[in-house]
Amino acid sequence: MTSSVLVLGAGMIGTCTALHLAMRGHAVTLVDRREPGRETSYGNAGLIQREAVEPYAFPRHLGTLARVALKRGADVNYHFGALAGLARPLARYWAYSQPHRHAVISQAYARLIEHSTLEHAPLIKQAGADDLVQRDGYRFVFRHADSMRQATSKARALEQSHGLRHTALDPDALAIAEPALRTRLAGAIHWHDTWSVSDPGALVGRYADLFLKLGGRFVQGDAASLSPTAGGWQVRTAEGALDAEHAVVALGPWSDTVLRQLDYRYPLFIKRGYHRHYRGGEPPRLAMYDVDGGLVLAPMKQGVRITTGAEFARLDALPTPVQLDRALALAGELVDLPEAVEPEPWLGARPCTADMLPVIGPAPRHRGLWFNLGHAHQGFTLGPVSGRLMAELIEGQTPVVDPKPYAPARFG
Repeated sequence: MTSSVLVLGAGMIGTCTALHLAMRGHAVTLVDRREPGRETSYGNAGLIQREAVEPYAFPRHLGTLARVALKRGADVNYHFGALAGLARPLARYWAYSQPHRHAVISQAYARLIEHSTLEHAPLIKQAGADDLVQRDGYRFVFRHADSMRQATSKARALEQSHGLRHTALDPDALAIAEPALRTRLAGAIHWHDTWSVSDPGALVGRYADLFLKLGGRFVQGDAASLSPTAGGWQVRTAEGALDAEHAVVALGPWSDTVLRQLDYRYPLFIKRGYHRHYRGGEPPRLAMYDVDGGLVLAPMKQGVRITTGAEFARLDALPTPVQLDRALALAGELVDLPEAVEPEPWLGARPCTADMLPVIGPAPRHRGLWFNLGHAHQGFTLGPVSGRLMAELIEGQTPVVDPKPYAPARFG
């Protein structure tokens, strides 16, 4: 039986949710303040990370923690004024990152990641987006031999446990594979199953166009106006108040605002991140994660995109792109990046949960309300499988993966 659904949030998660519902014949309205794919889903590294079967844990090595505390790297920064508000979710993040708990969480996380390219593939084909996608994998590159040895051992274990294809490159092989490199590195791991996208926002836009062709509607509106009605849910939009039987909150880093209005208190927090494009030199052939530097260099249509790690700050705090300055200095050691494309860096936010798993499923106390949020670093990767899972739950079908680990009710 078909129904009417409001999907709040037009990033990769919300757009894929709306698309999967429309493919099943539901009357779906996608609501956002901006056009699809113009916020967090635009600003990522453009990777569909099939190899990312383990979520990012809170660091536990004392040397790493000391470097973070002293703000010495490009991978992590923080605002002192935000730490009090982040203390409780970060404490839970630390607790869930204990090795034995992280191993269990990774099993549930991997079950979603295993469907990442499988679920993207048919949507890419139907949306006519093959021109945006490169299926040659990407590389972890290493400045230090110790890092390379540890990562190679880990890669072998992941290949055995999850079938992830990889090739370890010694310094000579890496120099041949990446002629753009300006310095000799300790080596690289080439992950073959990951895909890269030359314009992440455009891919979301193509999925949104497919959604519209299937009869869906996109309307600009105020997600914070969501309220229950006698027959379902209502939201205010540029076309007036819209009503539907169901509402899906897929607002990424802005989800907590709506959840709190409805009296849901989940351990959610954000990690902000920056990027900027550069051009003029020879770009790398594949996207590269500089593991020891803590940054990603991704060749895209706009130029080589340099992305930073995590900044712990309030969502509305003013930009402090010190990480990007450090990342640019490190990236300049690897490849030639003479010209910045944008006058100012881009700033976005990743929506995170303390237990590193997304929140996908029915709201515990409100009929017809659903959550699809908290995908942290992998919303771009997990959009299609999360959207499919959400649609199947709304329809009461047998879901593509067991939804229990991601259920909102797990937080009490």
